[in-house]
Amino acid sequence: MTAAIIDLQIASEHPRSPSPSQFKQWVESALQNTIKDEEQELTIRIVDEKESQSLNKQYRDKDKPTNVLSFPFEAPPQIDLNLLGDLVICAPIVSNEAIEQKKSEISHWAHMVVHGTLHLQGYDHFENDEAEAMEALEIEILTTLGFPNPYLIEEKDN
Repeated sequence: MTAAIIDLQIASEHPRSPSPSQFKQWVESALQNTIKDEEQELTIRIVDEKESQSLNKQYRDKDKPTNVLSFPFEAPPQIDLNLLGDLVICAPIVSNEAIEQKKSEISHWAHMVVHGTLHLQGYDHFENDEAEAMEALEIEILTTLGFPNPYLIEEKDN
């Protein structure tokens, strides 16, 4: 399994976030299909809505906070770095989505980290076939980690 070096930055007032060892486990699981066997570096920055909204507006032209933003690092051809990029995760959004989707907060955190790490590796979900492949990989990784399928939605009691 590919090892990860994570620069964890907590810039959120949200009271709960996963431990550094949980982040590392989730990232390394998402890196299991990587071609490189060397350590991979990335930054995970935990933010509040204001910073998430600002970054989402600046880089995606969407003026609202979002759960996770991925910023892949693209080194010039002559530079050889094992730097994947940055993940910016909005703690209050993750917490609120977990409640809305009737999921445990920790499983939703794991999903956001795995999802974002796959984006850093070039996976995407703009086209249906890409989305299906990425979702299948997310389900496989999260199931291996002991989490349920993040795309199953429980029926609400009427």
